[in-house]
Amino acid sequence: MNIIISNSDPRPIYQQVGEAIRGAIVTGELSPGAALPSIRGLAKDLRISVITTKRAFEELEREGYVETVPGKGSFVAGTSSALLRERRLAEIEDALRRALELSRSCGVTQAELANMLKTLSGEDI
Repeated sequence: MNIIISNSDPRPIYQQVGEAIRGAIVTGELSPGAALPSIRGLAKDLRISVITTKRAFEELEREGYVETVPGKGSFVAGTSSALLRERRLAEIEDALRRALELSRSCGVTQAELANMLKTLSGEDI
């Protein structure tokens, strides 16, 4: 699992860490039951605060992606990756619905919206 922290990313570091781990779980890179790095070890590897790493793990646990066993560490939850992927797809749909509503209120066409999405994703138009 490769976690990249970007100082230019507007999201807090704990969210970047959480998103990287979530992505690895949803794509199957990390399978259910797989051990995650220790909070201290990950903080050291990423050169970030232990508190920041702990916050990312707590959020992942609250969302059902991670289970923590005292004295043993954190593991990918047994929830199926298909279910987790469905949750993420629902979040994407909600975000796209909000973007569509905003674009309609501003008179932005679907073609303009599609071009924005292509531009943001880095694809050629």
